[in-house]
Amino acid sequence: MTESRAAPGSGLPRRRGGRTRIAIEWLSTADPRSWPDPPDGDGRPALLIPGFLANDGSLSRMAGWLRSGGFRTYRSGILFNTACMEPLIDTLERRLAGIVERAGRPAVVVGQSRGGTLGRVLVVRRPDLVETLVTLGSPARDQLAIHRAAWVGIGAVGLLGTLGVPGCFSISCRMGDCCARARADLLDPFPSEVRYLSVYSKSDEIVKWEACLDPAAEAIEVDTTHIGMGLDAEVWRTLAPAL
Repeated sequence: MTESRAAPGSGLPRRRGGRTRIAIEWLSTADPRSWPDPPDGDGRPALLIPGFLANDGSLSRMAGWLRSGGFRTYRSGILFNTACMEPLIDTLERRLAGIVERAGRPAVVVGQSRGGTLGRVLVVRRPDLVETLVTLGSPARDQLAIHRAAWVGIGAVGLLGTLGVPGCFSISCRMGDCCARARADLLDPFPSEVRYLSVYSKSDEIVKWEACLDPAAEAIEVDTTHIGMGLDAEVWRTLAPAL
């Protein structure tokens, strides 16, 4: 693993969480005129994958920031990231293959939380399609390394899926055959030819930050909430030189 680095000059003070903090993070990029300088996209395609219970709208502001630097951004097409892992990855792979074919070059894949976990599996299966993977608070080494408060939502979706509600993962996704390949791919060695940036925060109130420290990744520490990963100016400012 590349040595972990933090936001320049921040000292990463541990601030208290809560709704006020999330609001501050949201406001930090509310006005495009105050956005940090974006990375140089140079026409590179970028696929953004939202987190659990989220859709593409959750990363729309980050997509705008990347476009301001010359990236060509693409949505994942996910309405709510609650579906069974295997069909989700299959759909994303076909989408990414089409993006790369049209662009004529590999893509940057940015995934928040569960979106980054899906992104890691995508790279293992199709490293030819990806130039760089960026994960934002993604528990790549243990999908259930989460804090107690997050269990309610995950348990509710798992129960609905087990009862047969469409679009929801089930208990078999964790232990059965339906997602066995995806679970194995998630833990497989990461292709050395693809760059891997894992952004994590010790202030993350959803995911246990240790689960984001994939040995294959360049770990980048920020001080933000889990929800703020995709829209906090500090995260963008730290990512810009890395991209």
